[in-house]
Amino acid sequence: MCVSRRAAVAALALLLGLVWVGSAAAAVKAAAGNSKPAPLQLQSGTVTRMAEWVIASGDNGGLPFAIIDKVAARIYVFRPDGQLLGKAPALIGSAKGDYSTPGDANREMSAIPLKDRTTPAGRFVASFGAAYGKQRVLWVDYATAIALHPVVAAHPKERRLPRLKSRTPRDNHITHGCINVSADFYTKVVRPTFIRTRGIVYILPETRSVEEVFPTFRPATRIARNAEDSPGVSGPASRAGSTVALGK
Repeated sequence: MCVSRRAAVAALALLLGLVWVGSAAAAVKAAAGNSKPAPLQLQSGTVTRMAEWVIASGDNGGLPFAIIDKVAARIYVFRPDGQLLGKAPALIGSAKGDYSTPGDANREMSAIPLKDRTTPAGRFVASFGAAYGKQRVLWVDYATAIALHPVVAAHPKERRLPRLKSRTPRDNHITHGCINVSADFYTKVVRPTFIRTRGIVYILPETRSVEEVFPTFRPATRIARNAEDSPGVSGPASRAGSTVALGK
């Protein structure tokens, strides 16, 4: 069957068009593969700004890091390069406040006054270490016995599991100061991220400003990249022989 010149030209044009579309799609796909990760889109604007500052300033020192938003009662875990590995609800100290009381680590949990059962705000160098009962937990601040561990449901009246699953953060203030997360999140995200390395944990304040707790914090667009901006390092020392019990 013969094909008219007009039909042939139309067919050729269609073919060239398809080839161009295919090439353009391939180019877009390749460009997407080489592009930088999309900007962080987290539930909290403060957490977003904090994460961007950590990445831009290098404050984490090449270590994985976590940000705990006490107001929203949520935890965010990141790779050293800032990629979000996971986020989840968290339980925190039953008393609102951004300081730990000296000597709490040496008290029985039941002897800690209600007003002192706070989760301190700040920058902490965290690592895994021994705890009571041959357990190993992520010590956030060993000096004040603040650890990140799976939720403990040993006291049903505290309703820790239902509180962790509730839709509101208003009932997440229940611990003696430690940060509790679900066993699933701890096993799949927290433990694999920090088990072989130290990490930085940033606990955002609830009664003070971010700038007061983190003096070198600046929005990512105003980062001053120099050694003078590097904050001091604080965190746990030796973990050996700890007798601090889980459940705090």
